[in-house]
Order: sequence, then structure tokens, then C-alpha cells
Amino acid sequence: MSKAVWVVQAPLALVYLFAGGVKFTLPPEVLTAQFPAPVLFFQFIGACEVLGALGLVLPGIFRVRTVLTPLAAAGLAVIMIGATFITLAVGLGAGALMPLALGLLAAFVAYGRTRLAPLSESPRSPRLQPAR
Repeated sequence: MSKAVWVVQAPLALVYLFAGGVKFTLPPEVLTAQFPAPVLFFQFIGACEVLGALGLVLPGIFRVRTVLTPLAAAGLAVIMIGATFITLAVGLGAGALMPLALGLLAAFVAYGRTRLAPLSESPRSPRLQPAR
């Protein structure tokens, strides 16, 4: 089951890394074209997406603080719930399918890394343990 979660987790991290990065590179006029909100709001969401993307993969790769992976996935799911509702409120009904799908995938990763296939911490090297 761990491989199935990784199959969802890694591409999801790439999507969020791209989506968050785009929010920093697009001109403000383009960001606010469909939904009039402050540019800082979009940049905040972009920062959350980039950090969430890193939180999806880095703890599992380095086996450090692996409890952060389901927290990052849950945070991204919450962001996508908001994005789904905002997309529906603006009147782009079919456009809400993408954030809904990404939110469900993030929720699957959160559940998968909490219940189905939790990541384990790396055992410490004997050289790094304190002397007795």
C-alpha cells in the first residue's frame, strides 16, 4: 500500500510545487482576473502550496519528521476545499472539478500516511547518539 500512496504523493507534490510557483511568477493582473482578491492572498496560498509540496515528499525521502507528511497533505486538502468553493462562487462550475480532485487526492495521502501506510523514522546512527 505504501507504493500506491507514493504513486499519488509524488505527482501531487509536483502539481502543488508548480501551482505555488506560478502564483509568484504571474503578473498581479492575471492573478486577480477571475477572482478579485489581494495579490498577497494569492502569494500566501502559493507559499502554502510550495511548502505543502515539500512536506509531501521530503520527510519520506529523508525519513525525518515523517509525521509532517499527513499534516502537509491535510493542509493542502483544506486549501483545495476553499478553492473548490471559491471556484463555484465565481460561477465556474466545471472549473471546480480540478481543485476538488486535487483535494481528494491530498485527503487520500493524508489518510494513507496516517492509517494505511505510515512512514517510519530512520533509526539513528550509533555515532550520533550521546555518549553514556
